[in-house]
Amino acid sequence: MLDINVTRIYRETLSTAEDKEVSASDLTDQIKEVVARSKINDGLVHVFVAGSTGAVVSIEYEDGLLQDLRETLRRLVPRDLNYNHRRAWHDDNAHSHLRATLLGPQIMLPVSNGNADLGMWQQIAIVNLDNRARERTVTITVLGN
Repeated sequence: MLDINVTRIYRETLSTAEDKEVSASDLTDQIKEVVARSKINDGLVHVFVAGSTGAVVSIEYEDGLLQDLRETLRRLVPRDLNYNHRRAWHDDNAHSHLRATLLGPQIMLPVSNGNADLGMWQQIAIVNLDNRARERTVTITVLGN
């Protein structure tokens, strides 16, 4: 069991411009750079995207899987259903909110020996699920000692 006494918290915020409807950007290198700048050796790194139509995921960031993600979300949560949100607010992004709910706005990774622990083919990506292009704000917080 790892007993972590959090003695430091380090935080950075970054912005990304994302296209509409399940566009993604690989944040892995930026996360690793933030962890390095934090000078925290052991702890956790938390990655959070603000907004109810954005998500943060762990994925092998390659074109085939990104297309598979788009197609899977389209099958699971189709755009063209008669959603209550659309009827209430007269907008067309209920599917975006529901897809974001499925994926989630955050991810947490262990930090050991000053590095974010990731698998060989594991990257961290931000995903814009809205039906329009968006600028997304991502907060990366490193906790530990």
